[in-house]
Amino acid sequence: MADIPTAAISRLVTYLRILEQLETQDVSRTSSNDLAERAQVSAFQVRKDLAYFGRFGTRGMGYTVPILKRELVRVLGLNRTWSVVIVGMGRLGQAIANYPGASDYRFQYVGLFDVNPQIVGQNIRDLRVQHTEQLRDFVSATPVDMGFLAVPPDRAQDAAQALVDAGVRGILNFAPVVIQPRTTERGGVSEPGDEWRNVTIENVDFLAGMKRLAFYILNPTLKAALTEDTE
Repeated sequence: MADIPTAAISRLVTYLRILEQLETQDVSRTSSNDLAERAQVSAFQVRKDLAYFGRFGTRGMGYTVPILKRELVRVLGLNRTWSVVIVGMGRLGQAIANYPGASDYRFQYVGLFDVNPQIVGQNIRDLRVQHTEQLRDFVSATPVDMGFLAVPPDRAQDAAQALVDAGVRGILNFAPVVIQPRTTERGGVSEPGDEWRNVTIENVDFLAGMKRLAFYILNPTLKAALTEDTE
């Protein structure tokens, strides 16, 4: 799976969302053409993306919606429970914690952290907000798969490092900054520290999304051309 493009994984998430919508509409079968139209890609792209993970349809008959949905859930790892902590429990962190869709995919919030004394000690979603200094001890006692960062930009790097030092290997970063692994010198070359091995960071930058949206509204033909280039 090392050769699977990151963009293909993003499209799988889109296909899954479409399949869920089809299920709510009592649609039992779909096709690569239908998925492609709804996802705004080509039918060839749909078939290519799915082929990375197996054969899910029947030539001339398309895909059975519940079966393809089940297989994408499996491929994406959404058939297991993921333990999540949130670092930064201001307005954004609380909104994330209270978002109702996370539990639908078995993302379970197990710990909430902040440094603000006015927030530490509060109960949110039946969890008491703890001080970020307690993060390492918490992860030592409670297995954590992912950490969500909802801290101010100037604190994101330190918060990410705290998560990595605690042993968390997946970070969803909502701060509008690029997280940089802490480096060490080896043979005169700077390399990420050992604690950053196998750490995956996903960035959710609302402002960047607005900037891209503004560009594509002004340049709609470029949007189509760039989409074709990723296929």
